Amino acid sequence: MIIVTGGAGFIGSAVIWKLNEAGREDILVVDHLGTSDKWKNLVNRRYLDYMHKKVFLDRLLNGEIDNIEAIIHMGACSSTTENDADYLMENNYHYSRRLAQYAVYRNIRFINASSAATYGDGSRGFSDDAESLDQLVPLNMYGYSKQLFDVWARRHNFLDRLVSLKFFNVFGPNEYHKGDMRSVVVKAFAQVGAEGTIRLFKSYRPEYEDGGQQRDFVYVKDCAGIISWLLENQDVTGLYNIGTGRARTWNDLAKAVFSAMDMSPRIEYIDMPEILRDRYQYFTEAEMKRLSGRGCPVAFTGLEDAVADYVKNYLQATDPYL
Repeated sequence: MIIVTGGAGFIGSAVIWKLNEAGREDILVVDHLGTSDKWKNLVNRRYLDYMHKKVFLDRLLNGEIDNIEAIIHMGACSSTTENDADYLMENNYHYSRRLAQYAVYRNIRFINASSAATYGDGSRGFSDDAESLDQLVPLNMYGYSKQLFDVWARRHNFLDRLVSLKFFNVFGPNEYHKGDMRSVVVKAFAQVGAEGTIRLFKSYRPEYEDGGQQRDFVYVKDCAGIISWLLENQDVTGLYNIGTGRARTWNDLAKAVFSAMDMSPRIEYIDMPEILRDRYQYFTEAEMKRLSGRGCPVAFTGLEDAVADYVKNYLQATDPYL
């Protein structure tokens, strides 16, 4: 049996989609559905059972769940604006530690979701070499909670017995429940549908034109493909970036949305809130040589092709879910 925590969430449900494609249905979905619409991410999926995250941890540690092949731990609070530090410490750090210890001590494959938010403003680079962890300064508590797990795993020599993945700017189907944390692609699609235009932040650094700020945008289907490969290649352990390795501009992203909708670009540049100006990331780009060096064969979908697939086959479809 494969356990997917955060299985009703964005990346977690995409992982289940990929497992279903491979014929796997022996999946335990762990999550906290609450009153959100993320339950809709499970409607098209096939799995054994669903369990609330608190019930799951108690039952797991009490020895009530067995025959576990792997734990894919995508469950976490992913809001970069969450300011309840105690909640993030417990939910993102301590919970992850307990699961990792359980898996490692029983030789169960453990794949953890870290984040590129650990890189802070990017001024210290984007190396996923574990030796560079101490140099990183996250800009928000979410990034810090992810950083703490990676540092803890290295300190206890767990990085050679598990995998922790630093996801960059992931977008794609099943992110609809995320509110303000949805990708710019889905927000831009809605803006174009309502107003015929896309609004992007102005640049406040002379070396970047308005909308010229750059991100490493990665399609969620490709992320799921990498996790599927990691399940099959259990000798691959450690800390790895998950991005395309190629930064693209917000202007590129906006134009890709217009193209997918068969419309001419109309982009409006708006003032960036002052609270963001001193901690805004102007450039992110994953260093991918470590993962490619381990033989990972996943070929990342180009930005324009990924946006076109997302828009035409999901956002404009009757059923937008994987």
